[in-house]
Amino acid sequence: MDRRSLLSATAGTLALGGLAQVPAEAAPAAGGGKLVTTFNVISDIQGDLSDFTEALKDIKATNPHSSGMAVAGDITPRGYDFEYAEVQKALDQGPKPHKIAWAIGNHEFYVPKWADPDTLAQDTWPNGTTEDSLFRSFYRFAKRSTIYAETTFGGIPILTLGTERYMKYHDNSLWDEVWISEAQFQWLEERLQYWARRRKPVMVITHHPLPDTVSGTRSKIYMSDYLQPDRLLGLLGRHRDVFLFSGHTHWDLTLSDWYVRRVVPGTANIDGFSVINTGAVQTGFADNGQGGEDTVPGHFNQGLQVDVYRDRVVIKARDFATGNWMKQISVPLATRI
Repeated sequence: MDRRSLLSATAGTLALGGLAQVPAEAAPAAGGGKLVTTFNVISDIQGDLSDFTEALKDIKATNPHSSGMAVAGDITPRGYDFEYAEVQKALDQGPKPHKIAWAIGNHEFYVPKWADPDTLAQDTWPNGTTEDSLFRSFYRFAKRSTIYAETTFGGIPILTLGTERYMKYHDNSLWDEVWISEAQFQWLEERLQYWARRRKPVMVITHHPLPDTVSGTRSKIYMSDYLQPDRLLGLLGRHRDVFLFSGHTHWDLTLSDWYVRRVVPGTANIDGFSVINTGAVQTGFADNGQGGEDTVPGHFNQGLQVDVYRDRVVIKARDFATGNWMKQISVPLATRI
């Protein structure tokens, strides 16, 4: 079983099929567009509360006027209520972001692999844990009653998506695959159309990456994360000013395909939409050249700052461990805000 299913012990483009990769080192485009808001995106805390606190402090120091922080899943290592409480305690001790948008990740569903917090017992999965209890734990923590949700950071819409089933409960041959209901698809379509009419870029936060997008997603490890990938791609691909942020892979933001534009055939949007890897707070990975992954050595703790201007969105990759900016890219908006 791969690491996604086991809890770890610790502006030119080059078109390739449906993928348009933009040089990651591109500098911000010159322009007089006014800054609308700035916010941050992280993912994959997975119990590494020391690095989480380090990231919060760095964000406060480098982006003191941040209007919010999106967390692209794997908030906890396993999904126990006490693990959610530990994340909340770290937030309460501060510095706490102004607003937080939470997306659910696969690690939020790992309680059933344990007989108790100290005893891994995958052979007796689900060890008396119900699927509903896992969702209730997330809802209590996130203070909402649905997996998908909308908020705004400084007037910019933030949509969070996620699985509405933990598939192992429904098909014993599956584990962490993402299942999206018709209601979630219809909601997403309506909200994308709503904000497009208002000429606003939309920030979509999801844990699992879509195939053939950012780093790692052309590997067999991550090609089948979604059970309905074409439906989701078809909705997102209609909108040039959609920005999809995904985590899960932990792949290093130093890689050239940390940002891409994904063109979806049949959507009449030949420019595609933006897809961005979020890095990870806990542990980094990179391609081992043999279809698998190697751990990135050293202290790994990465995330993003997103600056939204009237005419462009500037995305900056940050190394929280060293306190350095890694790279950035400026993406012109199709419509001026």
